[in-house]
Amino acid sequence: MSDTVYLNGDYLPLADAKISVMDRGFLFGDGVYEVIPAYQGRLFRFEDHIDRLNNSLLEIRLELQKSLDEWLAIFQPLLDGSKDEYIYLQITRGYAPKRDHGFPESVLPTVFAMCSEIKPFAGRVTGMKAITLQDTRWQKCHVKATSLLAHVLLRQEALDQDGAEAILFRNGYVSEGAASNVFVVIDGELITPPNSHELLPGITRDVVLELAEVNQIVCREDIIAVEALQNASEVWVTSSIREIVPVIELDGQVIGDGRPGPLFQKMDQLFQAYKQSLV
Repeated sequence: MSDTVYLNGDYLPLADAKISVMDRGFLFGDGVYEVIPAYQGRLFRFEDHIDRLNNSLLEIRLELQKSLDEWLAIFQPLLDGSKDEYIYLQITRGYAPKRDHGFPESVLPTVFAMCSEIKPFAGRVTGMKAITLQDTRWQKCHVKATSLLAHVLLRQEALDQDGAEAILFRNGYVSEGAASNVFVVIDGELITPPNSHELLPGITRDVVLELAEVNQIVCREDIIAVEALQNASEVWVTSSIREIVPVIELDGQVIGDGRPGPLFQKMDQLFQAYKQSLV
């Protein structure tokens, strides 16, 4: 992690970055965030990330107008450019003199950004274990909100069972992972749940769909029954930092032959080539 961070217009050492205990992000989790990968200093799908940020801000009725160029000017001094990194951006409703659930009449949003190195995730090559859990989160999962306690508890339950991710379901159908989107391969077809309020519209998810279409990989957005996971020849999860990760064991049962599958291998090659084409 870089020693320098951005906070409300200033660049300062991380140890010196402070907010008030009356900040609504601290008291209520009243805020949103974005995670934007940067490869050799180039922000990945930057416009898409800012579009999603603006949608999240709109959903929680937090007004903050910044152009792409203004955001880029904030992020650029934080980037090293010689390695793979990611920007973490968090915006809260800001400081209010009184703790009250209702929105304060006049408040200045708190804007914080920092840059960290992307560490290779071994599971992206070898595959990982996951478990299925009932989705106990709220009904606005399409908002990238900072109030992540439900996600934390679900992911920790997976870690407690020697898994790296929890694949969540509602009413018998897969929604997403605790911190990822989900893809399955059934009868040679790549399937992912459609965007809705039950899942985050993932940027990596969108790239996978685009690459599948361009490269004539049969793919569709459709509901996935939990039972169908065990019949899948491949299961993947996707996220901005881990990219595409194959699940080789689910709830103690081996997926496919217990190794990353051929369609994953193909999609991962396409994804890495796409990244390099942008750099």
